[in-house]
Amino acid sequence: MDDLYRDEILEHYRQPHNFGSLESADATYEGSNPLCGDRITIMLTLADDGTVHDVAFSGRGCAISQASASLLTDTLRGRTADELLHLGKDDILDLLGIEISPARIKCALLSLDTLQRALSERPGAAQEATT
Repeated sequence: MDDLYRDEILEHYRQPHNFGSLESADATYEGSNPLCGDRITIMLTLADDGTVHDVAFSGRGCAISQASASLLTDTLRGRTADELLHLGKDDILDLLGIEISPARIKCALLSLDTLQRALSERPGAAQEATT
């Protein structure tokens, strides 16, 4: 079974989904893992009801970091910022479907951290949190 997941990770690395940019994103953040050089920028547009309308990411790095971003961005459309801010480590590891070594866990979680920072640091996010 691990081979199936490894193949899927390599496929997402070679041909990532949602790779590119959005011209008028409502939320953008560039995250990095300085220990290994991975970089990911996540861009989101939000609908009037606060759900994710569109998503894109760009970056470079190892297969785990890039596949994680590709897999994560596939799940974002139609979800609220609040839902996404409550995603955790286990959600990402479930998406990847393979055991991740302690040395690679930061690579796997870079996309989640970047997503959550994009949402929490966007204009108006602090006001939403208090209402």
